[in-house]
Amino acid sequence: MKIVKNAAVQILLDFHPELGLILGSGLGEMADKIKDPVYVNYCDIPGLPISQVEGHENRFVLGTLKGKKVITMQGRVHYYEGIRQSDLALPIRLMKLAGVKTLLLTNAAGGVNTTFKPGDIMLISDHINLSGSNPLIGPNDPDFGPRFPDMSDIYTASLRAKIRHLADEEGTPLKEGVYVMYSGPSYETPAEIRMIRTLGGDAVGMSTVPEAILARHCGMQVIGITCVTNMAAGILPRKLSHQEVLDSAEKTAPMLEKLVGGILEKVC
Repeated sequence: MKIVKNAAVQILLDFHPELGLILGSGLGEMADKIKDPVYVNYCDIPGLPISQVEGHENRFVLGTLKGKKVITMQGRVHYYEGIRQSDLALPIRLMKLAGVKTLLLTNAAGGVNTTFKPGDIMLISDHINLSGSNPLIGPNDPDFGPRFPDMSDIYTASLRAKIRHLADEEGTPLKEGVYVMYSGPSYETPAEIRMIRTLGGDAVGMSTVPEAILARHCGMQVIGITCVTNMAAGILPRKLSHQEVLDSAEKTAPMLEKLVGGILEKVC
């Protein structure tokens, strides 16, 4: 993928952030905490797709958060919107070129592990890609990474250990587990959820995996944090809705913001 430079792209490249953040459904208000923000709309970046999902602002926010220079994606584009996963590479590679060494991903997901409950926060230890695709399909650009990148430590183990210690210190309840990506946009069936649990999945969603793969391909460290906004299909006797996801994410936002703030101050 060729990166076309214009004034908006140059703003990103000249900022030299320490950390990249991608904020999921209902979690975009964290970007409002950024000091001295500079906004770059996705529509001003040549080739960058735009999300049509409620709760996504479709802009980069550059600024300072907890004393760290950050570049934040306030909203993300999803595979289920008809976008090739390879097209999701552009924002990650722009972050890489700008100097980002660590990418922190957040998402809203359904709880598959029956010991979880809505409102739990899960540190992602690994993932299972059941989306049916991979963002690295197609020609490889060796300027960003190798043709066959290793994924054995995709969610950096040393950072996860520090985050667990931080959560214990601050008294923040923190689960840890495997995130599973389905393509969406339909929610999974109860039979699919039983299969995911059998495979070892703890939470299921429709994002995060492509960005994590791309970031690891670029040599970045990756942190993944899931907000469990609902229990997955068939676990509770009620239907699933996107509004439930947004409402639950809003309630969990203060605890998640506290954790992310501590990660910025003491881990990254």
